[in-house]
Amino acid sequence: MNAKAPAHPLPAHSPNEVDSDTRLDALADLSQRLLASARRRGASQAEVSCSEETGLNVNVRMGEVETVESTRDRGIAVTVYFGTRKGSASTADLREDSLEATVEQACAIARYTEDDPAAGLADAELMASDLREFDSWHPWALDADQAIDLALAAEAAGREVNARIGNSDGASVGSGTSLGVYANSHGFIGRERSTQHSIGCALIAGHGDAMQRDGWYSIALAADELESAVSIGRKAGERAVSRLAPRPVATGHYPVVFSAEIARSLVGHLIGAVSGGALYRKSSFLLDSVGTQLFPDWFSIEERPFLPRGFRSASFDAEGVAVRESALVSGGVLQRYVLGSYSARRLGLTTTGNAGGVHNLHVASNAGDLDSLLAGMGRGLLVTELMGQGVNAITGDYSRGAAGFWIEDGRIAYPVDGITIAGNLKTMFQAIEAVGSDIDPRSHIRTGSILLGRMTVAGGSAEG
Repeated sequence: MNAKAPAHPLPAHSPNEVDSDTRLDALADLSQRLLASARRRGASQAEVSCSEETGLNVNVRMGEVETVESTRDRGIAVTVYFGTRKGSASTADLREDSLEATVEQACAIARYTEDDPAAGLADAELMASDLREFDSWHPWALDADQAIDLALAAEAAGREVNARIGNSDGASVGSGTSLGVYANSHGFIGRERSTQHSIGCALIAGHGDAMQRDGWYSIALAADELESAVSIGRKAGERAVSRLAPRPVATGHYPVVFSAEIARSLVGHLIGAVSGGALYRKSSFLLDSVGTQLFPDWFSIEERPFLPRGFRSASFDAEGVAVRESALVSGGVLQRYVLGSYSARRLGLTTTGNAGGVHNLHVASNAGDLDSLLAGMGRGLLVTELMGQGVNAITGDYSRGAAGFWIEDGRIAYPVDGITIAGNLKTMFQAIEAVGSDIDPRSHIRTGSILLGRMTVAGGSAEG
């Protein structure tokens, strides 16, 4: 028996020739058909997310091609509400009978679930009306051969940096597109499109037990903003060589600088602790902390969802709620939580437009570049790598393996590894003395290096 074709088939395309407007129109049409199907089945509310992604990824190692992968993925997710009973189902099959079965499955689940007073769409009056573009659509006309050449060039440049680089963890090049439509029974339809491209390289210096690994990568929404393959490879090689012959550190209490690419993990721990799910489950060390001084009085974090070419720029969140620029931390004081509508209702609050997560966060700098932070620190530890989990979300206790460099007289003295840094996040937040201007642009959390005045560093011997 032959399966039915979709009543309104999505137009075919190749990964490198995407008519994004046509495909977004098709996804929007599909979302409306699914919402209508949910209404026919008696749903009081419904929402649909439709997405399509394409990608090309290549990996090389020691001058040889290891993998070439071309992907094309799609997903349809349907959520229905019968009063305060919720059901969800998803599919990647666009045949009409499969789509109808998906809606029916969501409805069947909702009919047999318990009532949840917090369930339901975000309030209709909160839906976004000013839908913008953020210069996030920059497809790269990159074929597999070109991607391989770039990856090989990055690895070769890195291996040529120093004769002590004898091995490689490989180099990679990736390019992808993403199209999405979110629609709900309030009449909201939101469309988003973005691209993302990357080049990375990881190299191994030394031999035997003395080997050290490090790397570098560049990621951007537009290919012309990527660092060159050669410069990425060279930086990876220089970083790997700089870690050779590490020395132990005496156990003690020292100032610690988190390099910019590591510093954003501290902000990530804050976001996790002030997010709705952790709060209503009472699994956060920052319960009831809005209005509390968590950081020094000069410290601030702003959410900036409207940045051109921002990694998380958007007009609306995952529920269609309008997002807005706002302070998360101002004057060191936590201004708000990070909430979607469900967690907000559980807490008796209002959504902050963060269903699906935060948008672009900017941590304000109060100091110069990394060199100036190290000079101001004088003596202590520069952390460039963290290992393991080691963070208790309920108590805020923090203990992680680390590697980096020992600083003497404001300059790098020698590499260190096999150490543990420990503290409590509340104390660590208060101990922040400086945020550098060396902002790492490769994330939606934009921060420079962060200097903490004191942490416990466990090394090979007692401080003497």
